[in-house]
Amino acid sequence: MPDILKDVQKELPKIISSANFEGANLVFYTDDMDFFKDNQGKIKELVNKFKKRIELRADPKLLKEQEETEKIINETIPEDSGLTNVLFDPQRSIVVIEAKRPGLVIGKSGLVLKEIRNKTFWVPQVQRSPAIKSKITENIREVLYQNNNTRKKFLNSVGRKIYKEWNPEKIEGWIRITFLGGARQVGRSCLLLQTPQSKILLDCGIDVAGKAKNKFPYLDVSEFKINELDAIILSHAHLDHSGLIPYLFKMGYRGPVYMTHPTRDIAALLALDFIGVAYKQASAPLFSSTDIKEMVKHTICLNYNEVTDIAPDIRITLYNAGHALGSSLVHINIGNGAHNLLYSGDMKYLRTKLLDRAASNFQRLETTIIESTYGSRNDVLPSRKESEDELIQTIKETIEKKGKVLIPELGLGRAQETMLILEEAMEKNLLPKVPIYIDGMIWDINGIHTAYPDFLNSNIRNQIFKDDNPFVSPIFKRVGSPSERKEVIEGKPCVVLATSGMLVGGASVEYFRHFASNKNNKICFVCYQGVGSLGRQVQEGIKQVKMNIEGKEESIEVNLQIISITGLTAHAGRNELLEFVNRCQPRPNKIIINHGEQSKCLDLASSIYKLHHIETNVPRNLETIRLR
Repeated sequence: MPDILKDVQKELPKIISSANFEGANLVFYTDDMDFFKDNQGKIKELVNKFKKRIELRADPKLLKEQEETEKIINETIPEDSGLTNVLFDPQRSIVVIEAKRPGLVIGKSGLVLKEIRNKTFWVPQVQRSPAIKSKITENIREVLYQNNNTRKKFLNSVGRKIYKEWNPEKIEGWIRITFLGGARQVGRSCLLLQTPQSKILLDCGIDVAGKAKNKFPYLDVSEFKINELDAIILSHAHLDHSGLIPYLFKMGYRGPVYMTHPTRDIAALLALDFIGVAYKQASAPLFSSTDIKEMVKHTICLNYNEVTDIAPDIRITLYNAGHALGSSLVHINIGNGAHNLLYSGDMKYLRTKLLDRAASNFQRLETTIIESTYGSRNDVLPSRKESEDELIQTIKETIEKKGKVLIPELGLGRAQETMLILEEAMEKNLLPKVPIYIDGMIWDINGIHTAYPDFLNSNIRNQIFKDDNPFVSPIFKRVGSPSERKEVIEGKPCVVLATSGMLVGGASVEYFRHFASNKNNKICFVCYQGVGSLGRQVQEGIKQVKMNIEGKEESIEVNLQIISITGLTAHAGRNELLEFVNRCQPRPNKIIINHGEQSKCLDLASSIYKLHHIETNVPRNLETIRLR
């Protein structure tokens, strides 16, 4: 037993039957009913002393039978709480209660949960049931909470690695970071952080518009050894950051992946869709659903502002990045404060209809790695209102000409933002009442948004809490089959939101094929178009494209009107990036620019240096930078 468990147990009464790690958390089981019900503040005292999360649970032999416990839960929680499911994790003495109104299950000051705990000896945890049924969320929760001895062993093994050199004293040494992807490019983000004690991977994505080996990070370098990785941290679920993580599990990785709860659900959904697209394109997928399941089993999810150790010398905190549901700025405390690194992933430093803007205040900070998708001096974005007005006017003009509007969307974040803009415009009679069709995985991701409203801004969160959910507005029509898609294509004027956002596979390609020849139709790009993607080619004015249709290559004339509205992007524009650097507290000593085309990275780095005289660096792929 590692020393930290012994150190804490020495301070507890001799009624502890067992002790385990759950990641960085310390969990003690007692077979004493009275101590479980009231520990007289002893656990809180130990939390303050050891500065670790410590939890007390009942020994499994104290637990009420599951059937009786479920009956007590039904009798104890209010009828209007909207109970939908009860999941048991007997290995960890946890019962998960899913309800439409979790606040009623918790009760004032947690009194309802406390009553359930004292009556059943199970530790109750509450989760929100999605307002839109989400099969992926249901499946993930079942994987995590049923037949869970494997999960318990995994979490314990993670804790043993974190505390293998338990020593509250300061740990020091060199720190370096290697860019395995995402340097001077958008796509395949992947960074390797190394210290003498630890190796951590920050994201591991795919360049969906790339070709052959250029789609993937450089994982064949000598420094990267999958069996030496201590942890993976995923900033958000978009495929250019998450897409290759299931493949790492296929290759034998069995360590933890840290992320937020919505990122876990959406990353799994996007990975499953990635397999489906591969089959439709008659190519072998990189990984299987079994590998995605392994990824889910090995996730450790954190809330924003929750501090946790992930290695003997590394502690992380996730902050809101404002980019997509659950997206995170990753603050990394290395060597017990020896160096503090912020990795932005993708970010938005502007409040949108869906999310609050990215955080910019941190306790300590020496180095920041910041994205630059829209970092050049030509990327000063128009105001949000101008951009929203342009979108509404574009749709209005097209409908008046009896045309159709295709908006290729990123299923995560960008699509939901567009839905909110259009829902509000129709509510205010700024748009004619035409159907808005939702195709691809957007609907499933809408469901995940309704399961985690705490990650949304206050306006949308309150609407969902008050059962005024904009995502279930009758103006939105779900397209769920090829026959329904055919009806949309052959039908009357409409708006279509479909994945993928870059016209790289998915339903959007099918709509484009049918809409392209009609000059009364429009395609409206509202998100970044990767170099080499069909979306980028169309955006740049290609007049004829070759497409594979039922095994035959055909030429498609591109006559529809092409509109690009950059101001609706979920990425920070140049002014937002500069404002973030200006407002960042404390001011970092070094800023590393990545996740942008080369000219944009260099332009942003030059501007930051001239404005603030901060050391800036624009690494290339495979370059290593020593931070300390």
